[in-house]
Amino acid sequence: MNYKIVNGSISYGSETILEEINFEIKEKDKIAIVGRNGCGKSTLLKAIIDNSMLEEGVGENKFGVYKQGNIELGYLKQIQFEDNDISLVEEIRKVYSDIILLENKIQKLESELQNNSDEKIVKEYTNALDRYKLMDGYTYKKEYETAIFKFGFTREDMNKTLNEFSGGQRTKIALIKLILSKPDILLLDEPTNHLDITTIEWLELYLKNYSKAIVIVSHDRMFLDKIVNKVYEIEYASMTEYTGNYSSFEVQKRMNYEKQLKDYEYQQKEIKRLRNIADRFRYKPTKAKMALSKLKIIERMKLVDEPNKYDLKSFSTNFKLSKESGNLVLRVQDLKIGYDEIIADISFELYKGKKLGIIGANGKGKSTLLKTLTQAIPNKGGKFEYGYNVDKAYFDQQMEFKNPEYTVLEDFENEFPNLTITQTRSALASFMFYSDDIEKQIKLLSGGEKVRLELCKILKRGPNLLLLDEPTNHLDIVGKESLENLLQAYTGTVIVVSHDRYFINKIADALLVFEENKVTFFDGTYSEYMEKKSDEDMTKTYTKQEKEKSSNNSYLENKEKNRIKNKIKRIENEIENKEAKIKQIQEEMVKEENCTSYIKLNEFQNEIQNLEEEIEQKMQEWEDLNKQMDE
Repeated sequence: MNYKIVNGSISYGSETILEEINFEIKEKDKIAIVGRNGCGKSTLLKAIIDNSMLEEGVGENKFGVYKQGNIELGYLKQIQFEDNDISLVEEIRKVYSDIILLENKIQKLESELQNNSDEKIVKEYTNALDRYKLMDGYTYKKEYETAIFKFGFTREDMNKTLNEFSGGQRTKIALIKLILSKPDILLLDEPTNHLDITTIEWLELYLKNYSKAIVIVSHDRMFLDKIVNKVYEIEYASMTEYTGNYSSFEVQKRMNYEKQLKDYEYQQKEIKRLRNIADRFRYKPTKAKMALSKLKIIERMKLVDEPNKYDLKSFSTNFKLSKESGNLVLRVQDLKIGYDEIIADISFELYKGKKLGIIGANGKGKSTLLKTLTQAIPNKGGKFEYGYNVDKAYFDQQMEFKNPEYTVLEDFENEFPNLTITQTRSALASFMFYSDDIEKQIKLLSGGEKVRLELCKILKRGPNLLLLDEPTNHLDIVGKESLENLLQAYTGTVIVVSHDRYFINKIADALLVFEENKVTFFDGTYSEYMEKKSDEDMTKTYTKQEKEKSSNNSYLENKEKNRIKNKIKRIENEIENKEAKIKQIQEEMVKEENCTSYIKLNEFQNEIQNLEEEIEQKMQEWEDLNKQMDE
């Protein structure tokens, strides 16, 4: 299976969205498409489905869309429910219509065999059983039930009709149906939106083991890190391909930028030197020939383009705290929260400067806790108290503005009437609201713009305690990184609810984990929490196995084996990346502009030699670790 777009472009009227698309999907590829909001990521997914959106790009290659094999594409927005009066489980079972038909046939043959043991029927029955096994007939029920439960539906929900579910739940049902249908190329546009961490982790594992190709548009960096092996970045209407996961892409992008900038600056310096020589001697008869030769050297050069600066335009702030809080910021004792009934019982203490991340499944009480702490809803028992001089501010994910008809400027001035116009414009500019932007009405703002405006107003007040409910919703990756930098630099105390594990891992130094029947305070980062959880899960697995059958391997041995396995896998990935880098350098060496330059060839050869030495060292580590595993 292979799908390729060569030198394509996409335009709407006179506006070019993407000017040169060179994009390839191979069998089993796990591809991420990343870039700023509005750069054309979702548009590209639609164009993969509908090739009529594509036209010739600005590149030199001939435009074309090439498909090898009979490729089945799966895209969430293609899925429509034909009958809203059927149950959830009936809709999901449509994916397995071939298996269910075969299942019915097997049952019919079994009935026939009770009265007739004809050899022809026996053979037909045996063949049907073989096909049933080949089609995973014995496991398909478990497969779809697991997916349904992991997406937060109950056994009772399975028999509800589709029209009984909300819009968000119907989207989840459509996503379940899509991934279980297992198309050759699975196209996913922000699949983790509105999913809780438990569901995201299950989807992550499912997609990682998916046997066919996947193309994902997502702002969830940890999700991408764990799944993809190739990244296409869209920036300045062009696409660039990178090998590896999201973290590898970030490293490669920075290295490529720094190398191109260095090459550009070196070449510009050389051109300037040659021109200075030519200018000095061009009018001297004895030196004119030499001067002309310098100009010809410049003419023959293949110019290195100045690299585009990273598209990192985002928000920042230098707002100060209005006052310092005492050391104890918040004490929560046996606090019972909920609406009609109690859904959680919570106790913890929070001290000045701590950044508390709140994580857990949907509906367990995370947002309810923040609403209780801001007294938007009453508590059901227990108590909480803020410490000395605590000045709190609350970011509500619903972002309900007082007057949607107001412009950005009017909304901000309404909150801060005593500021001068210069102070107001300066504050708004720090959150990317410039000139015409401040005249936009609130009702016309995008989700990301509303987040920026709300954060701008909150931070301008200078609170020393921030309560943030899903602040990364609607932000692109650069926006999330900007918010991370802002919160890391913030000297006050933070309580933040988020499903973005990458964000939580970077920000939080303590966690409040909402689980099925309890809420646990953990003093550490998300990575440390997951490591502890992994150890506990391994202990449980070990204990269970020990009860079922005696085992010579201790828990510590199993843990050590897993540690070695992980290290082996990491070294294999490192070797693979270094080999890919060597191949990339070798391709550069044979290019016309490089193969005649002794200096460049020498640099390339040194780089290859260093990489080969590193590979040899890694191979020795790999062999040593495998020996340990055997022992």
